[in-house]
Amino acid sequence: MDRQHIGDIAQVMLDYVENDKTFMTDKILSVPTRSYTDPDQWHAEVELIFKRVPLMLALSCEMPKPGDYKAMDALGLPLLITRDKGGRCHAFFNVCSHRGAPIAKEGHGNCARFSCAYHGWTYANDGKLISVADAQKFGEIDKQSKRLSELPCEERAGMIFVSLTPNAPLDLDAYYGKFLLDYEAADLANWNFLGSRVIEGANWKIAFDGYLEGYHFAKLHPQTIFPRTPANVTHYEAFGPHLRIGFPQRSIGKLKELPRETWGDQENNGFDFVRIFFPNVSAFLAPELAQIAQLFPGPTPDKNRTVLLYARRAPPTDDADRAGIETMINFLRDVTYNEDYVIGMDIQKGLQAHAFDNLVFGHNERGNQYFHEWVNWYLQDDASLPKPVL
Repeated sequence: MDRQHIGDIAQVMLDYVENDKTFMTDKILSVPTRSYTDPDQWHAEVELIFKRVPLMLALSCEMPKPGDYKAMDALGLPLLITRDKGGRCHAFFNVCSHRGAPIAKEGHGNCARFSCAYHGWTYANDGKLISVADAQKFGEIDKQSKRLSELPCEERAGMIFVSLTPNAPLDLDAYYGKFLLDYEAADLANWNFLGSRVIEGANWKIAFDGYLEGYHFAKLHPQTIFPRTPANVTHYEAFGPHLRIGFPQRSIGKLKELPRETWGDQENNGFDFVRIFFPNVSAFLAPELAQIAQLFPGPTPDKNRTVLLYARRAPPTDDADRAGIETMINFLRDVTYNEDYVIGMDIQKGLQAHAFDNLVFGHNERGNQYFHEWVNWYLQDDASLPKPVL
């Protein structure tokens, strides 16, 4: 992270607040309402975006020790992420090579071996088939050819990235560029995992639109976000399809009491950043608690499944601290669901009523425009086309 650059962005956001401005673009963008309702587009988004790009599926601190694992569902796919005895992460389909049953229950744990719940075939946490139950009666098989089906996986900057397509290329440098440097600077790999919550809502893009702007803060979050953060004052920076979104706090004026060269060290003390991993992750790192939202298309176009991950630099100190953490986690979950996702489901109903052919994103909603431009770029499935520019 370039601290001098962050200080420059803080200066820009201070000017926004003092002069009633925000990041602006020169156009209004129309997005067809069918983008949020059409089954064919929903299917294309799954195949051409979610199954092709590297997805951030876990935090390193969710499974820090050898033998740790995370079994999860993503896009209806059963997945198993493991850390072997050497500390290396792997990703597999959570599917036994015998008859397709799961080998681990959804959630976290620690073990060296996984046993299929159906017939008891056993696998190592590096994917090797160790044993076949009652092998003498089953017959001789090549165990090497019956390993778990592995997915491309790489750990970087405190996160674990996976491609949902076996044997697909996984080039994090090409896809994320310098974007991950923020997380290396934050030392996310050494934070402490505090738990997760799952919420469900409307089409994944309806939900994700809400993470990309602060235009709605005054109306939708009058008692929660708006007292800390003014509405419709936002700054955007692009890293390929990814965004670093700056939200000045109402207290940003206090930066003027500090030496200008220190402003780049004041994140969460006058201004905040939300970092957007295209296509589906919104990460807010705060000293008190980080909330990292993973949005996945649901089983139908009108639904999404969101996993909210929570972490903190320091582990809980005692029972009282742990209770306070749980209270904060539940508060953040409730704000996200009750204030954002509930209206998102109302929006879904409105769009399915076909009242209008298009939605519009204004000059002040450049982050949303940019997101939809990248969605459309991927859906054209032609890498020779010009990429969107912020």
